[in-house]
Amino acid sequence: MNTEPALMSLVAAAKAIAEKRLSSQEVTRSCLQQIAQWQPRLNAFMSIEAEAALKAAEAADAALARGNLRGALHGVPLAHKDMYYDAGHVVTCGSKIRRDFVAATTATALQRLKDAGSIRLGSLQMVEFAYGPTGHNFHHGAVHNPFAFGHITGGSSSGSGSAVAARLTFAALGSDTGGSIRLPAHFCGVTGLKTTYGRISRAGAMPLSQSLDTVGPLARTVEDCALLLGLMAGADPEDLTASTMAVPDYMAATTAPIKGMKIGVPTAFYVDDLDADVARILDDTIAALKREGAHVVPVELPDQRQLTAACQLVIAVEAAAFHKRWLIERPQDYGPQVLMRLQNGLAIPGVSYLEAMRWRGPALSAHVAATADVDAVIAPVAPVAAPTIAESDVGNSPDVESVIQRLTRFTRPINYLGLPSLAIPCGFTAKGLPVAMQLIGRSFDEATLLQIGAAFQRSTDFHEKVPKPA
Repeated sequence: MNTEPALMSLVAAAKAIAEKRLSSQEVTRSCLQQIAQWQPRLNAFMSIEAEAALKAAEAADAALARGNLRGALHGVPLAHKDMYYDAGHVVTCGSKIRRDFVAATTATALQRLKDAGSIRLGSLQMVEFAYGPTGHNFHHGAVHNPFAFGHITGGSSSGSGSAVAARLTFAALGSDTGGSIRLPAHFCGVTGLKTTYGRISRAGAMPLSQSLDTVGPLARTVEDCALLLGLMAGADPEDLTASTMAVPDYMAATTAPIKGMKIGVPTAFYVDDLDADVARILDDTIAALKREGAHVVPVELPDQRQLTAACQLVIAVEAAAFHKRWLIERPQDYGPQVLMRLQNGLAIPGVSYLEAMRWRGPALSAHVAATADVDAVIAPVAPVAAPTIAESDVGNSPDVESVIQRLTRFTRPINYLGLPSLAIPCGFTAKGLPVAMQLIGRSFDEATLLQIGAAFQRSTDFHEKVPKPA
């Protein structure tokens, strides 16, 4: 076990506090030391609330001394993407428009983590209004990748990926509308869970695309993600799109073997035009899963290009609809790239949007039929490892959509179908950049993905690699 508390997993840190082997104050100070060391280079935090965090940690320790264990995260310091409303706190959504917006309510997902005993370290950077996959932010600057400072973190949960990777927070909420949890997990070498649409309430989370947005965690391990999912999932009267289905024991799933399970490898699209390192790591990952007893079989999926294009169209229209008033009244307060993409969304005909929405049901049925014989599908998160910040900083140039399409083509189909996907660190390129694979599952079957991912992490140590500060 790591001696520095901030280097522990979420599950290990929570257990150490609950058993009084470590105090919340010791753990919080350790995280704050990491933040002080890394933040000047990473730009991962939007706000750092050291004094308030230490005060909350002191209160958590006092409560525990009285025998009052609040929950599974008692005294664990966490920071989250700055789009989750937290009553009394400024929530910028990475924007200029909401630079001074003070939330009057708290997001359901965040409140459930607070109810479990977690304390607030501050808030994390993000792409402006969560609309971009690279991590660039016109107003607040790019977030840097702790494994290679000149490379992107991925977005839009840029601060979440960077901060979890550098051990500044044990875990962080992200959001995934077109890949915004899985891409930072892939580029930053952490574990990220895109949940089934409706599995976790979105009440109090800034909307981007109402029919695609999902809430989920980025963390060190699959086990950490399982713990967080179990705490957050479930019905919510504040969000009627949140499912009323029972919440399984996700932690139990992480201990089960995968011998005899069938994992599908797509025969096309997800294996096309891969960077050589990504292709090698996919092969290595398949070999590791086979060693754990899984059967890996080819699977022919319907045309994923159509799904990617449909997802892109739906995001564009729904985001533009949400931002319409500000686009009219405050266009000058958007960054150039986000403004251009939102304005493009206004130009898409209603007929095209309705066709894309109407096709989702048949597309999901076709996917379910194609994957009926496998427990999950494995695929790369992206065809490349993290590009540099400079080469992907395309602003509002005509190249924007092609750059975005290249990075998101393997993630968007899953959002369009509303399915769960777990991104797990699976290796490093020759230049030391992290690479992840995603396990794609059936609706509301996160448990199977966590089972497979945890088995993989028991047999590998990619998720334990800690970046070294310069």
